[in-house]
Amino acid sequence: MKKAIIPAAGYGTRNLPITKVIPKEMFPIMGKPAIHYIVEEAVESGIEEILIIVSRNKNMIIDYFDRSLELEAFLTQVNKGHLIEKTASPDVHIQFIRQPYAKGLGDAIKLGKRFIGDEPFAILLPDDLFFDSKKPALSQLIDVYNRHHSNVLALQKVKNEHLKNYGVIKEEFISDSLYKVSDIVEKPKTNPPSNLAVNGRYILKPEIFTCLEKLRPGSGGELQLTDAIKQLLLDQTFYGSILTGAHFDIGKEEEYIELILKMNNLK
Repeated sequence: MKKAIIPAAGYGTRNLPITKVIPKEMFPIMGKPAIHYIVEEAVESGIEEILIIVSRNKNMIIDYFDRSLELEAFLTQVNKGHLIEKTASPDVHIQFIRQPYAKGLGDAIKLGKRFIGDEPFAILLPDDLFFDSKKPALSQLIDVYNRHHSNVLALQKVKNEHLKNYGVIKEEFISDSLYKVSDIVEKPKTNPPSNLAVNGRYILKPEIFTCLEKLRPGSGGELQLTDAIKQLLLDQTFYGSILTGAHFDIGKEEEYIELILKMNNLK
């Protein structure tokens, strides 16, 4: 598993009005933006190449992962060269591509077809941050992939009243944290197939792009990755794994604040 896609082109409507000027992926956490932690997780999991999908108003993300030669020169000039190391990005090859219009997660992932080629790949949603002292979230999924050589979805147990906001699987129980996926429904309004929702991390085989290219708009008039997964389920096996460690959805203000407070307590 060498390649990953980070889709970061959305409008951030859950966090308005601040996302009019600051992408939610750049929300600060202990002096680093949220997306920095996502890239670090990918690198710690063995990823060597990352494609970040941005929109026209997300140039701040591109700038962040670029070198600032002016800043480095200034720090050297004022005898603060020791701070240059703090400006460095994670050691990984990063490419960027623009999504012209936010037409859904499926549309964003489809843009990565040429980058991925014929390899299995990871997807990390930048809203979802995981912290585990033993093993990064993505690395946990890669372990499942290496055992079963099948598509893998990260899962979380969600209260029934909130399942309408997620892609929800129908499962076959394997162990306490591992399930075989038999079906998936995007944002079920009634009768969700289980209380297990997809949780921001995916490992998919490249055949998903064939499904994405045939996809028609689904929930919200967007191209939903969940609908492409549903199609691929007809031909390929999917597993779902509940990840260990703490999880925070920074698109939810209360969870972002909780994360900041916990990180401060660890200082």
